[in-house]
Amino acid sequence: MEKDLEEPCNSMSRRMGGINLDDEMPQNMMPPHLNLPHNAHSFGAFDDEETYDQAQPVRRNNSPVPSPQGSQDDVYNNWQASKTTVKERFAFLFNNEILSDVHFLVGRGEQRQRIPAHKFVLSVGSSVFDAMFNGTLALQADEVELPDVEPSSFLALLQFLYSDEVNIGPETVMTTLYTAKKYAVPALEQQCVEFLKRNLQSDNAFMLLTQARLFDEPQLAALCLETIDTNTVEALNADGFTDIDIDSLTAVLERDTLRIREINLFQAVVRWSEAECQRQNLPVSPEHQRSVLGRAILLVRFPLMSVEEFAQGPAQSGLLSDRELVSLFLYFTVNPKPAINFLDAPRCCMMGKELTINRFKEVETRWGYSGTSDRVRFTVDKKIYVIGFGLYGSIHGPADYTATIEIIHTVSGRVIASNNVSYSTDGFNYTFRVMFKQPVEIMANNSYIASVTIKGPDSHYGSKGMRRVIMDCPSGSKVTFNFSYAAGNNNGTSVEDGQIPEIIFCF
Repeated sequence: MEKDLEEPCNSMSRRMGGINLDDEMPQNMMPPHLNLPHNAHSFGAFDDEETYDQAQPVRRNNSPVPSPQGSQDDVYNNWQASKTTVKERFAFLFNNEILSDVHFLVGRGEQRQRIPAHKFVLSVGSSVFDAMFNGTLALQADEVELPDVEPSSFLALLQFLYSDEVNIGPETVMTTLYTAKKYAVPALEQQCVEFLKRNLQSDNAFMLLTQARLFDEPQLAALCLETIDTNTVEALNADGFTDIDIDSLTAVLERDTLRIREINLFQAVVRWSEAECQRQNLPVSPEHQRSVLGRAILLVRFPLMSVEEFAQGPAQSGLLSDRELVSLFLYFTVNPKPAINFLDAPRCCMMGKELTINRFKEVETRWGYSGTSDRVRFTVDKKIYVIGFGLYGSIHGPADYTATIEIIHTVSGRVIASNNVSYSTDGFNYTFRVMFKQPVEIMANNSYIASVTIKGPDSHYGSKGMRRVIMDCPSGSKVTFNFSYAAGNNNGTSVEDGQIPEIIFCF
């Protein structure tokens, strides 16, 4: 029988397929009395929009419709003669009073339409209609009220059942999907899902993720999540992000494959919490924001931030308890790291694994800094995403450093990524992570320069550098880094010795 679905309480315009939606465009939505989440809505124009001409029903020949010189009656009395196939004959009966034995009153209020249909055709195409008309509890009435269905979507369903023709567009795709599920027509469901897949982009991925979860479309949901992984920053900046429900937010925060710095992800979570407070008619305050976030706040990986990022952002947000703040500051400043309630596993990129290559075999002491950048040129044999660098720390015990990290495209001289960072070291000769704001795309067989401008006391440095480093990948393949001298003043750093011992990356 009919599958229960929640229903929407409002609709809004969105940007789909790179085309601006017109706010004045009629929103062909499931009726407002339904109970879908706040963010269930229709879409605006797509590049591959399939328009749907909503036909008026054709009346029987004994209707009061004028028939000049009997020509109209002649057509209806002998309509079968002009139809050469079964498909043509049934398509002619779509939305047609001829031979109809049931009428549907679809929609509510001024939008309600009376649509003719044929029980036999509907029963052949839908088990729900079959049970409705032929089951043990079959309806005896000649009119069936469907207040929860949009007329345009119901007509799209009927046209598919009568002729196999698919007429869906950006304004009707979600309501048609709802109707196809309601009346158990999986072939039309699949057509709707394929339409959504073709138009899935970073700026509508969160919106479609919520719809996919609502309508139990796991394949579409998985594609949405992959799009969010690939274009995390763009997806989080889209209007639809703050409209998602808490379950969708949680599903995203649990992922290891997001391409974004954790501080930027936290800022997006704060924006969502502000919007959710407004939806629940709560004052926007740290207390209410923490309440609406629930366990989602625990999925933010604060240990992945630098201590400066944490101190300037989350620590002052009011979203964390005093105990959580103390434990995180201890995590940033104490070795070995104490146990905390927040994940510290890196957000890894597409292959779910963060990798680090080290280009030096040994570590030496005393490397000074005078404001000149340490630089080294590198290439890789397959596309990667650089997340950050590993840098050496002080030889004089605990010390603080500031640095500007950059990646420069060698041929064009263009700085493709830059970030100002600070980090604290403890006097040991291992490396300390400094990260870019978001992963940096490095194309195969292109030359790049890794650059750091460090301010701080003398540090360790690497020696016996390797020109080629081959890294085994989780997939079983390998990636090869080739290092070479970067022309210019490099503060002494070269392939053989110097700074930038590590490159942190993912696929």
